[in-house]
Amino acid sequence: MTTLPQSVLQIGQVLTVLIFSPLLHGFIVTAEERVQRGAGPSIFQPYRDLWKLFHKELVLPETATWVFWSAPFVAFTAMLIVPLLIPVLTNYPLPLSDMGDILGGGLILTLAGFSILLAGLDSGHPYGGLGSSRESMLAILAEPTLILVFVGITLFAKSMLPFVVNHLLVAQPAVYWSPSHLFLVAAFFILLTVETERLPIHSSIQWEIYMIGEARILEYSGPLLALLKWAGWMKQAILYTIFLNVLTIPWGLSALGTPLGVLGSLLALLGKWALVGLLMVTVETTQSRLRFYRYQEPLALSFLLALLAIIANQL
Repeated sequence: MTTLPQSVLQIGQVLTVLIFSPLLHGFIVTAEERVQRGAGPSIFQPYRDLWKLFHKELVLPETATWVFWSAPFVAFTAMLIVPLLIPVLTNYPLPLSDMGDILGGGLILTLAGFSILLAGLDSGHPYGGLGSSRESMLAILAEPTLILVFVGITLFAKSMLPFVVNHLLVAQPAVYWSPSHLFLVAAFFILLTVETERLPIHSSIQWEIYMIGEARILEYSGPLLALLKWAGWMKQAILYTIFLNVLTIPWGLSALGTPLGVLGSLLALLGKWALVGLLMVTVETTQSRLRFYRYQEPLALSFLLALLAIIANQL
């Protein structure tokens, strides 16, 4: 049976996130519009948006420094690194996956977010500062919760390597259904709503007071804006992949690296992305919009669930 070279599989994992992340975003936006009884755009609309942005003129604010124009490249590069470290298509580690563990991947994602946060402040636009300050307030509770989730994973899997966690959950159903694991899944899901801007305090409407992520990039245009939007969609796909292939649905990955197995794992990943996307749409559309100062409530619940996971693991 022919197996693909590991270097090809490694590149394939990066290309999977790079190519299909806009499709995931388009699916979520279309599903949300359909739930709200609107026609909605095509699921391929993000690709058209990227094409138009890459062909537009680049305009930079006069007050912007190197921090502003370098942030899109830092964020985009960071999103190309993380797929090397996590199980996207295979359930076994590839040559470059030993560069970092789950915590290392989290730090790379944080670096990307931090660069965009600085760029929002550097632009000199009042909405950029507003979005960056609000993002900082969310991070105050989100980051400690993320660390607790990683600690919980380490305690019940005795490792922070995502492939070890994947194999443990597949091989031991008792661990999969343990209270510690279920609490971690619930805590990570709440974090997903925050990190992918699906918590009902966010808004993508221009010049709307609830803007957070969009406010930080209002001064961007052309190719730089395309890189930022693409990086944001890749971050969403990466977080979904970690949630699914490591913690929630660790099945459906190629064990041998054959062409047919890799194709099957790709189709399985797209199906799992769609499942979580629909769940996110349900959460966002069924909840009433929260005032910004109530952002502590879901994040505090996530922190408590992660803490309970650690306690349950020690009992």
